[in-house]
Amino acid sequence: MADTLLEQTRALHEDMERMERVIVKDFKREDIKTYVDKLQQNHRVRKRLDTMHEAARKLMKIYQDDDGSRKEEIGALAQTDAGSFTVFYDRLKEIKDYYKRFPSNEVTEAESDEHLLREEPRPEFSGEEGLGRCLDLHEHFQRFVNSKFGKKMEYYEYICSFASDLLEVPKAHKGSRIYRTYLEALEQYLLSFYERAQPLGQARKQLVKVEAELKQRWSAGEVPGWEDRGLGMVAGSSSIGLDLEAFDSVEELQSLGADRLKEALQGLGLKSGGTLQERASRLFLTKATPLEQLDKKHFAKGVIAPSAYKTAEDTKKAEEGALQVCMLETRIQRLAEILSQVVADTRARIEKKQAQTYEEMVAEQEEAEAELAPEDEDDEDEFVYNPLKLPLGWDGKPIPYWLYKLHGLNQEYKCEICGNASYWGRRAFERHFKEWRHQNGMRALGIPNNKNFYEVTKIEDAQELWKNIQDKAKGGFHPEVDEEFEDAQGNVYNRKTYEDLKRQGLI
Repeated sequence: MADTLLEQTRALHEDMERMERVIVKDFKREDIKTYVDKLQQNHRVRKRLDTMHEAARKLMKIYQDDDGSRKEEIGALAQTDAGSFTVFYDRLKEIKDYYKRFPSNEVTEAESDEHLLREEPRPEFSGEEGLGRCLDLHEHFQRFVNSKFGKKMEYYEYICSFASDLLEVPKAHKGSRIYRTYLEALEQYLLSFYERAQPLGQARKQLVKVEAELKQRWSAGEVPGWEDRGLGMVAGSSSIGLDLEAFDSVEELQSLGADRLKEALQGLGLKSGGTLQERASRLFLTKATPLEQLDKKHFAKGVIAPSAYKTAEDTKKAEEGALQVCMLETRIQRLAEILSQVVADTRARIEKKQAQTYEEMVAEQEEAEAELAPEDEDDEDEFVYNPLKLPLGWDGKPIPYWLYKLHGLNQEYKCEICGNASYWGRRAFERHFKEWRHQNGMRALGIPNNKNFYEVTKIEDAQELWKNIQDKAKGGFHPEVDEEFEDAQGNVYNRKTYEDLKRQGLI
């Protein structure tokens, strides 16, 4: 029945409205309580949205009408001569023939959406990921600690700093294929995990925005660690601040000392080791021989000889490679910020596993398998009695009251800097000082978010403390504090304290 473009357009619009209706029904369901139910619901909605996007793409192609077929079909229907009736009866004949071939098809009854609401998608997660609650970076951890650009550490340390460690990788290793492969695999995993754990998230749009901002800062040379746009490792790119024309022999250069010669050699990208005479000879060699003609053996490890960039095309190619590496690092750091809560849960899980016995691990595994098992209808209809309105655990049931009191979840902490946001429990309150909301509030006040402002929640207190820190940094003489007075008994007070005590008649 979808032989004509108009019928295809109508069917696509109908499908989009139907998917929208199914999404609304899914979100209105009251039996979605557990973490697994919510995860399956998000994947169902994501599937419906993908279907709508595909239908919208087809509609856009039909409305653009590049070949003019839609305009021609509409024009055929708009004819006013006798030929318009011929077209009408031809269409009517096609409809009658269709329903003669398929008499069982209902015309008026709408298709039921219940089977779409009963779908139970099963996203693939490893046992370590815990249905999207934790990260599984063991493979990337092994690759990092066993590579030249990595360093030896524990898995817990790697989880805490896998994004920040990228800033400490030496420039000499960032251009290697192994490092780029590591970055691509890590970024692909983080993005895949985010889409599986939070299917309704918009991580890709955020990454596109991050890329656009990075390209602007890259052109201006404002990217931290990449101010040279990846060309800073080329020998001779730095000034040595030394005029070699004033020296006529190696012996005269030796008078500068080993440290000054080492600094000059490093500025040129040459090897800076060896004895004083070897350093002076190596530096004196550059007086008569340009760096482009020097043998590569004279250059330090990881430094690119100027002869490697023979043309402007080679320089552009090297800069594009450095931009790709910087782009991957920035995307990984952004994904780590998005998944900050998951990273924190992963650290907590590692700490918990280190203190668990074998029996506790087996019991936890059995609970995870039971969580994945389909629930009985009786369990789904069971009413959860929660008169104290306690927080729900992973199983969708209220946590024990003793645990609620133990963690202090009955205590409310408000932070004026965060817009009077409430935090229940001491742990959540202490953790929020490092979260984005508090950091943005401090940034809006023009105050650095460091340990000096820990436990400070009032805007007035933060501004007063920041003013005192600035005053102390400036120094100077403050009479009320720095001027000292001595009473008859030899006790020493500052001016303000002395006047207060004297006014009260205590001295």
